[in-house]
Amino acid sequence: MITKLQAKYIQSLGQKKFRDQEAVFVAEGPKIINELLAAQPAALRHLYASPSWLQQQTALIKYIAADKITEIKDQELERISFLQTPHEVLAVFNKPATGPLQFSQTLSLMLDGIQDPGNMGTIIRIADWFGIRNIICSTDCADAFSPKAVQSTMGSIVRVQLQYTNLVELVKATAGWQLYAATLNGTMLNEVQPLQEGVVVIGNESKGISAALLECCQHRITIPRIGQAESLNAAVAAGIILSRLAPGNPPSS
Repeated sequence: MITKLQAKYIQSLGQKKFRDQEAVFVAEGPKIINELLAAQPAALRHLYASPSWLQQQTALIKYIAADKITEIKDQELERISFLQTPHEVLAVFNKPATGPLQFSQTLSLMLDGIQDPGNMGTIIRIADWFGIRNIICSTDCADAFSPKAVQSTMGSIVRVQLQYTNLVELVKATAGWQLYAATLNGTMLNEVQPLQEGVVVIGNESKGISAALLECCQHRITIPRIGQAESLNAAVAAGIILSRLAPGNPPSS
């Protein structure tokens, strides 16, 4: 059974300031919880789960201290869940520790003003798929550790390092970076070879990349458009671009 104090604490983690204070995030549902426990079991702060889930996952939870697990009823899960339809298990995890980001001999992502938490989480998941380990975000990007963003990452949140900073100041202070800006008027993506090193810049869902940051980008790339759609979803654009530019993709003939 969950206490009122525990329920109040979990509900407070819907707000960024409390997640930052505690250096934690919330994840929900069997698939993502299983993924996170398998990847970083030591990061678990506390687990709240239905009896049926606990019975099914005895092998997964056998090394977790008993005081970190609370068995709860469906009604209790509904009280603390951030989902419209709760799914058996919710857990609080410590945020992954981050060290200095490494950009030499690797392809990275830079996100400028991504507002939607679902887009943010999906971009992180896409980055993980293509082996991208570093994502630099502008300070006005959605919080990657919000419940909605975490759900969208499906566990990739612990395998990708994130940094929130002033992008223009960072770029101007860093020599040698090659920035590839996703725009509507650049070199066609199918004419660009896979990159062993560089930074792909994805802009705001409606406004694109800010003018100040765009001025810092040495390259502009464009996804070829055949139909009449005005633009692409930021996460979709990131997936298409990385499918072409990520190291290991075949070069064009």
